[in-house]
Amino acid sequence: MIEKFKKTADFILEGLNYKPEIGIVLGSGLGGLGDRIEADKVIRYEDIPDFPVSTVEGHQGKLILGTLGGKKIVAMQGRFHYYEGYSMDMVTFPIRVMKFLGIEYLFVSNAAGGMNPEFNVGDIMLIKDHINHFPINPLIGKNNPELGSRFPDMSKVYNKELITKAKEIAKKHNISLQEGVYIGSTGPTLETPAEYKMFRIWGADATGMSTVPEVIVAHHMGIKCLGMSVITNIDKPAHPDGETTHDEVQNVAGDVEPKMTLLIKELLSSL
Repeated sequence: MIEKFKKTADFILEGLNYKPEIGIVLGSGLGGLGDRIEADKVIRYEDIPDFPVSTVEGHQGKLILGTLGGKKIVAMQGRFHYYEGYSMDMVTFPIRVMKFLGIEYLFVSNAAGGMNPEFNVGDIMLIKDHINHFPINPLIGKNNPELGSRFPDMSKVYNKELITKAKEIAKKHNISLQEGVYIGSTGPTLETPAEYKMFRIWGADATGMSTVPEVIVAHHMGIKCLGMSVITNIDKPAHPDGETTHDEVQNVAGDVEPKMTLLIKELLSSL
């Protein structure tokens, strides 16, 4: 796999005279941020050796290399999910490749259902911790010490310095930020009222179908991570008559995208 990561990274970097410092994963409804990047190279996933292909509506399926906030970045305009039928190795393959591209930081975003009663639709939540509710951990299998430790410590997965900077930037621009625990599970079904209740009892503030495997793999390789969720719907126990659709999720995330873009651009400038 190491050779496969290197081969894919070499293909992506061909023709560029730099290596990106920061990786960004843009989730549902947030792909518009990719349009703000001063792109040097845009590659469709299907043209990248060994890359999976995004099958979810709202995920454009492009890798963008360029400049944002004065930093050289690589951005995934659309990600891969376990519910699409991909193995965890494939879901996290792009994150492994990003390490071989040269990134030191990873910013991940997602659309999430809110369970904390303090949250409102359209809020941005900084992820301070996560719960892995997927049926498998992406690190299961033989460990290669060239990638990371066999037993990585998970007590400080989300970088506190980045969280502090995000709060300062948000305060400066009067952007309201929440902070909480994200729980990741398989989907593709949205949660039942009983599942929302269970997740809340466990200590989760928001739930989604991504991010956790990506961050586990990034942390395993020593990459500093920041995660942000757009709260696109509120829990069913609090709103038992409401139903959530994928279109609704995309629309709310799209409305919040300018705030997310501002936060990420200024965060990049501060590094």
